[in-house]
Amino acid sequence: MPTTTATDGTPLNYRVFGDGPRDVVLVHGWMVSGAVWDSMLEKLDMTGLRLIVPDHRGTGASGRPASGYTLEQYAKDVLAVADHAKAQRFVLVGHSMGGQIAKWVAAESPSRVSGLVLLNTVPASGLPLPPDAAGLFRTSAGDREKQKTILGLACKQLSPESLEVLLKDSGAVSKDAIEQCFDSWTAGGFAHRLSAITAPTLVVATDDPFLPPVFLKQAVVGLIQNARMTHLPGPGHYPQVERPAETAALVSAFLAGNTAQA
Repeated sequence: MPTTTATDGTPLNYRVFGDGPRDVVLVHGWMVSGAVWDSMLEKLDMTGLRLIVPDHRGTGASGRPASGYTLEQYAKDVLAVADHAKAQRFVLVGHSMGGQIAKWVAAESPSRVSGLVLLNTVPASGLPLPPDAAGLFRTSAGDREKQKTILGLACKQLSPESLEVLLKDSGAVSKDAIEQCFDSWTAGGFAHRLSAITAPTLVVATDDPFLPPVFLKQAVVGLIQNARMTHLPGPGHYPQVERPAETAALVSAFLAGNTAQA
């Protein structure tokens, strides 16, 4: 698997699927690694695509530094991976906190981003949680029962097999990543930058209990020019795991309609 180096020296691992002329970078969220995309990738129409799937610092096969778990640094990490993979212009597909990171990249480097797909994205303004939930989330590193509780709250159509895969992935995420990432995505703090995003944007909402469609329409779609929303009923927070075929179809349809922007 290819590895590059972040601006602070952290090793960043990523995987590449396909060899088509169009680059798509998939940006995962909190408490998981790039493996969270695997079920969806099996269903995705790969015609003409090259998919770049990084592991964020503190997850998967990437390095585990003591610091650097901010949205700004994550965005730099994504660009470092894109540069190493020689992806000059690309579509970003981001989930949850990964949607925040994708928006940061699209606002920071609009000339490089030809499209955005945001799956249950955390708003750029952040998502403060009630104290009890915040305590559960922030102290969940390496705690299978806490992470199982979080996934139980967040998901609606997760099979027992998929739950085990997610728990194995989540259990390997570093304590620094769990704690500092949580602080970063709940705080947000960059909604004022969204006006710089020029790429066509699809916001995918599900029946996520934390990020319902009405909320995403106001907090995300309304702040990005050329953004639209679609609703996938049924799954909760992880549609790419809960309903991989339907999620892949939405991504493929967006990519098919986005060819003129490539």
